[in-house]
Amino acid sequence: MSKFPKIDVHAHILPAQMPNLKTKYGYGDDFIYLEHTGPATADMKKANGQFFRSIDSLCWDPDAIIEHMDKHGVELMALSIVPVLFYYWAKPEHTLEWAQYYNNHVAEIQNKYPGRFVGLGTLPMQNIELACQELKRCKELNLPGIEIGSHIEDKNLDDPSFYPLYQLASDLGMCIFVHPWDMMGQEKMPKYFLPWLIGMPAETSLAICSMIFGGIFDKFPNLRVLFAHGGGCFPQTLGRISHAYHARPDLCNIHQVHDPRTYIDKFYIDSLVHDEATFDFILQQFGADRIAMGSDFPFPLGDLEHGKFIEEHENMSLEEKQKVLYLTAKKWLGIE
Repeated sequence: MSKFPKIDVHAHILPAQMPNLKTKYGYGDDFIYLEHTGPATADMKKANGQFFRSIDSLCWDPDAIIEHMDKHGVELMALSIVPVLFYYWAKPEHTLEWAQYYNNHVAEIQNKYPGRFVGLGTLPMQNIELACQELKRCKELNLPGIEIGSHIEDKNLDDPSFYPLYQLASDLGMCIFVHPWDMMGQEKMPKYFLPWLIGMPAETSLAICSMIFGGIFDKFPNLRVLFAHGGGCFPQTLGRISHAYHARPDLCNIHQVHDPRTYIDKFYIDSLVHDEATFDFILQQFGADRIAMGSDFPFPLGDLEHGKFIEEHENMSLEEKQKVLYLTAKKWLGIE
């Protein structure tokens, strides 16, 4: 049993029943449906029948998830959709319909298991009017925030079309979780799981840099944004990014922002870096006030011991451990 209460800000869930939406809408080979293969196993398949991933009940069963949480001392888990289900490429009205189905589902789990789960909604980000409409509904469902992708089709997160959503999220006090998806350069990385190993960290750095250089954190200072996977490769390349800001302001600083180093206290990252030395590096850079424990549960690439290495870290103070394991998460989520 954990010596500390723990909040996991990065955990995924999907509905146990996911029909083939191509059958309903008449298009979309990349819609995902669930084919149950046993009482606690299922296959995620693309709408054309192509196999995508095998999963088990930890992806959909709250009781099974709570059993796992209790084993690892996780008090509260923030549940977000699996990014392959964002469906930003679909017709906006269809993505909205799917988002409403998912958001209702995760809100029901939050209500049924108070104090154990909070839900992060998903939005039809390809249509900002519909996205804002659904964000308001997420607030009515008492969800503390939303999850969005590292880019939306051909738009990065600095695109002015997203300003109304950022303003609304600020006004409503809703947090935003940015997760990489649709990884860049996949056509050059067909082997070795490289889109997940290289593309994902690069996607997160793309999202952070876009928001910094695009002036998002200056325009919307009350926005509470958390980036997955320890900020991707942004922390390790911040020196290069900052140097470029000074060496080539004509290319980098077109929106008159500050040195990128000064923005690390304007957003949050999770703890998922898989390596104690790398964690020590981001802790030194960001401080415990800006790092929240995240596991990427329930997938094998995640930290399925939910921050055990942080609990046992010999060189962290008690105060730092408390912040990373639960206090920073509460601040980001805006919960008591």
